[in-house]
Amino acid sequence: MMTLWQPVSGNLMTRWGREVSPENAWLEYPRPQLARPEWLNLNGLWDCATVPFEVEMAHEFPEKILVPYPIESALSGVGRELQPDERLCYRRRFSLPEAWAAKRVLLHFGAVDWQATAWLNGNQLGVHQGGYLPFIFELTPYLRAGENELLVAVWDPTDAHWQQRGKQVLEPRTIWYSRVSGIWQTVWLEPVPETFISGLKITPDIDAQTVEVDVRVDGKQDLLQGVRVWVGMEGSPVAQAAVDAGTGKASLAIPEPRLWSPDTPHLYDLVVEVGEDRVESYFGMRKFSLGPDAQGRVRLCLNNQPLFQYGPLDQGYWPDGLYTPPSAEAMRFDLEMIKGLGCNMVRKHIKVEPARYYYDCDRLGLIVWQDMMSGGHAVSETTSFLTIIFGSRRRDHHYRYAGREAAESRADYQRELIELVDHLYNFACIGVWVPFNEGWGQFDAKATADWLKAYDPTRLVDHASGWFDQGGGDFKSLHVYFKKLPLNKPEARRALVLSEFGGYALNLKEHAWKPEVEFGYAKYATVEALTQAYLDLLDNQLRPWVERGLSAAIYTQTTDVEIEVNGYLTYDREVEKMDFARLRLAHRALYG
Repeated sequence: MMTLWQPVSGNLMTRWGREVSPENAWLEYPRPQLARPEWLNLNGLWDCATVPFEVEMAHEFPEKILVPYPIESALSGVGRELQPDERLCYRRRFSLPEAWAAKRVLLHFGAVDWQATAWLNGNQLGVHQGGYLPFIFELTPYLRAGENELLVAVWDPTDAHWQQRGKQVLEPRTIWYSRVSGIWQTVWLEPVPETFISGLKITPDIDAQTVEVDVRVDGKQDLLQGVRVWVGMEGSPVAQAAVDAGTGKASLAIPEPRLWSPDTPHLYDLVVEVGEDRVESYFGMRKFSLGPDAQGRVRLCLNNQPLFQYGPLDQGYWPDGLYTPPSAEAMRFDLEMIKGLGCNMVRKHIKVEPARYYYDCDRLGLIVWQDMMSGGHAVSETTSFLTIIFGSRRRDHHYRYAGREAAESRADYQRELIELVDHLYNFACIGVWVPFNEGWGQFDAKATADWLKAYDPTRLVDHASGWFDQGGGDFKSLHVYFKKLPLNKPEARRALVLSEFGGYALNLKEHAWKPEVEFGYAKYATVEALTQAYLDLLDNQLRPWVERGLSAAIYTQTTDVEIEVNGYLTYDREVEKMDFARLRLAHRALYG
């Protein structure tokens, strides 16, 4: 009997990747902030084909691909790089439960990189651009009894184009990693009534001891009349309120709220009903702000109290799934490791994770600094053109774009930034937005920070992490590698943060992506040597800076990634590269 799927051999694998099969590929409910009991998971084996870019859709599908793993990954079962002049075509046939016959049916994509066009039974559903955020097509007008045919065509030019693509390049090197193309998060179907809840915006206010819930409805708006929202905790009711039919908002009193923090990650349950629709959600009562410490120096605060924030830079790459963790269990492992090290935050670097990642951070009590997924392009804000550093065709070759392409790139960035904030707004863990990193695609940084602060006043903004500081946002944000940490003082208005440092390397070749190639900012030969160097860095350089007013520090990084070998863990997550017990003690000392 022919095997329809197996992981691509010859690749570094994680223990979770070795357990993946078409029957267990990401079975978890994908949207914990807006949950309904009925849904149909479309993950598993799909038919696939690659065709020239000029061809809209394949007519034959000679291969099988395991969704939701990108085609370049070992777990996809294909392991082939999609080229900028190709399209990746998918086909999936499905039948709906009989109980869905009288309902509207929505098709959800967690994320598809980059441009996706979908058809149902020969009818085009729509086109979506953007590689990191969820989108929806409605299937209802085109459904038929029995079997239905879903087709998806994807174009992903990676760094041969202007789109936001994070750290993906066609030719990986140093800090630039493998491309990721096609479907890489869960695909699923959901039945909803004619009028349904399309979104919630949940805004806690610990000072007023209230939470505001903005209910968004698709369908008859008059059903908002008399709708109520319930809040509970640990199974006990806390509050309820009616939704204002004119605004769609409800304000609920939360007397003496139990606050969310890394030490006490309390979460409240939320239930909303509109007509025949009912959704379950949750929220945390917490506040991110700036404020003075006992010496009057400006600090990051959580719940009106100064809190030093420490944790790793996290790329979110996996050797077997690339952008897609092999499983939800694997994804939680990284977060539990970070928490177990005594860290209270993580910086999600140039990537957006599945919604369950942020749900796990909410439950564990990990603050997230969320990067916008820029295009990796460097630009001086004093020039009228974009200087785009591709490094794809020729290493370190600079391409200059102006006019229409620059305008398209900026408009795309701004659209996706709005979608990013909207998508993650309700998660308690999100504490900081990072719109630009090291000048990659940076433009109008101060204006972008001002807009972010107005659009989401509940979070802080690191407007230009590491490089072109425009004096905006809430932080003076430094990246320090290769040299001794400076003892700068906070400004009068902005907190001082070390948003990247360290990157100390140890190459354990039997657990490496490419054992013969390595990259790091300082290299060590043994676990003991690396541990001692890390502890010396914290004790002799970082702690004195914290005492002078440094508000946060972010170490590079959680795990090794491809040829970068500067993680707490090896890339396959099998070896702790430092003495974790000693690290935990050192991290606790930072908070003291």
